[in-house]
Amino acid sequence: MTTLRRVLGKLGALLLTLFLASLLVFFSRFLVPGDPLRFLLRGRKPSAEAIAEISAQYGLDLPPWQQYINWITGVLHGDFGRSLQYRQDVSTVIGERIPVTLGLVIIAGTIIAVVGLISGTIAALNKGRVLDRGILIGLTVLGAIPSFVGAIVLIAVFAVQLGWFPSFGSGEGFIDGIYHLILPSLALALVFVVLVGKVTRSSMVDQLGREHVEVATSRGLKRGTVIRRHVFRNAIGPILTVSGLLVAGLLVASSIVESAFGLAGMGSLLVQSVDRLDFPVVQAIVLLIVTAFVSVNAVIDICEPLIDPRAAAGADAR
Repeated sequence: MTTLRRVLGKLGALLLTLFLASLLVFFSRFLVPGDPLRFLLRGRKPSAEAIAEISAQYGLDLPPWQQYINWITGVLHGDFGRSLQYRQDVSTVIGERIPVTLGLVIIAGTIIAVVGLISGTIAALNKGRVLDRGILIGLTVLGAIPSFVGAIVLIAVFAVQLGWFPSFGSGEGFIDGIYHLILPSLALALVFVVLVGKVTRSSMVDQLGREHVEVATSRGLKRGTVIRRHVFRNAIGPILTVSGLLVAGLLVASSIVESAFGLAGMGSLLVQSVDRLDFPVVQAIVLLIVTAFVSVNAVIDICEPLIDPRAAAGADAR
């Protein structure tokens, strides 16, 4: 029953957060300078009747609260409205871009998890040694490189000089698409690898100094067993928490990388839509990012006690 209450509580908080986020996402457009009608008219000067007709077509003549009701009702049915720029359903416009961004985030996330966990673990197990200091220096240097600078360097070295990877476009087909996403994924992963690596090292160093680890070692357990059962498992909590925060970071930072590599993903679409006052597309993308971020963190909160029983014990105590 306690677990069920926790899950229901998390789901309730998730729904409340999404509702508040929808209010913020929708009504923030009224604070942004610029009129979407200006983009729709494209410099023309139509009659008042034509302006009224266009406003009615896109629902711009309704009171803000009624526009929100219509918008959120459509969102719940999978209808995000029509794009002012493309004159198509927003779901269609975004749906064409999702595979590129999703592939980019998945590959980058895999790189972050593998490199971050391995580097952090090696540094923790060699605390104070040359290898530990070398890894920390390397992570610090990577963390100081912005995504767009990393993209430029990767293009210059691996695409222009060596010719190993393409520097532009999304490719054709599954294999070619992955091949085109390798360099963008590396550029996207650079900064986030640093965060995961340092959190992994810090969390594991903390666990290595705990009494239960010393007891397990004194009982003659193999070092690998001690690290796996008594160190890494107890250190996973902070790592999972940071991983949840990375979801939003990857989706937002993808706009920079996609623009640099000419990828037709959601990130580049977001930048174009903001520039052209295509509010329906902007609202849909931002809401999807918020939903992904909140949902992933809710899943992590629910699953963490299953990985580390101490988390459940602490929640019950509160």
